[in-house]
Amino acid sequence: MNKTRFFTTFLLLLLVQICIANFFRLSQYVTLSILPAMILLIPIKHGNVTALLIAFVTGLAVDLLSDGLLGLNALALVPVAFCRLGIIRLIFGDEVFARKEDISIPRQGVWKMSVAIFMALAIFLFIYIWADGAGTRPLWFNGIRFAASLAGSYILSIFVANILAPERTSGARR
Repeated sequence: MNKTRFFTTFLLLLLVQICIANFFRLSQYVTLSILPAMILLIPIKHGNVTALLIAFVTGLAVDLLSDGLLGLNALALVPVAFCRLGIIRLIFGDEVFARKEDISIPRQGVWKMSVAIFMALAIFLFIYIWADGAGTRPLWFNGIRFAASLAGSYILSIFVANILAPERTSGARR
């Protein structure tokens, strides 16, 4: 996917996340977020600094345009961007960096992509739920919220992975 198309799709998905945050509150136990998958799928050629800046601006945009606490998404999303290359290296190996190819479900498979998305979501949700509760909610509530949010966000994130990285392994190279 070329650079312009990726960032246009990224911005459209950002609008989707803002709509999810504003209009699709399922319950107090579920926080749906596609932001970690979006950050995970930033092309590898963009380094850590770029990913950190994109994560901060993206999180702040969601915070400003939704009814949440200002800075909460940015606080939880920046560590995902910081860990992004480490997650990719751990799950997909160094050959992704050697080939300078972006990650996608068709190239790496659903299983590996699922593990990477789960890791990114877990980092995001752990920080988000911890900061959102600020020590005022019991551990059982936070645990249920974490598990329910992880399951719901994972389902949405798989769709995001197919939208942001739709490359197919067969066929001519673009």
